[in-house]
Amino acid sequence: MLGKGGAEILKAIETEQSISKAAEKLDMSYRYVWNYLQKIQKAIEAPVVITFKGGKSGGGGAKLTELGQSLIEEYQRVEGRMSEVLADQECWEVLGLKLSARNQLKGKIVSIEKDGVTAKVKVEIKAPAVITSVITKEAVEDLGIKVGDEVNAVVKSTEVMISK
Repeated sequence: MLGKGGAEILKAIETEQSISKAAEKLDMSYRYVWNYLQKIQKAIEAPVVITFKGGKSGGGGAKLTELGQSLIEEYQRVEGRMSEVLADQECWEVLGLKLSARNQLKGKIVSIEKDGVTAKVKVEIKAPAVITSVITKEAVEDLGIKVGDEVNAVVKSTEVMISK
């Protein structure tokens, strides 16, 4: 439910104590951040942020509810565990996903095209060649990849995956 982008929004609100300052810090529009918060709150049917208005001299702002804070903590816990699992070569081998030098190609992302649920990620490898991987938009966001990042294109028998 809460991906990297959502966690960053909540962390910025916690730090800045303001939705508009958080949006500015993240280089996002206020409307986008506001709508994202509404989407989260609708999904969990509870507020994650409390806003308050200021007077003529300002003083308004926002703060996370206990639920908002716990969402950040849970995201960080899950992200930490996922990082451990992804870094554990033995775990992948147990699952039958042995990653050898034969099926990993290092390269640089040259484009990302998001469309609906999927995203097309083009990776330029040293050969020179460009590999295209079709993955979910959520995977792009979860990996935090962007054009110019160095990644590994992982080739399975029927697909090309992206790892970082």
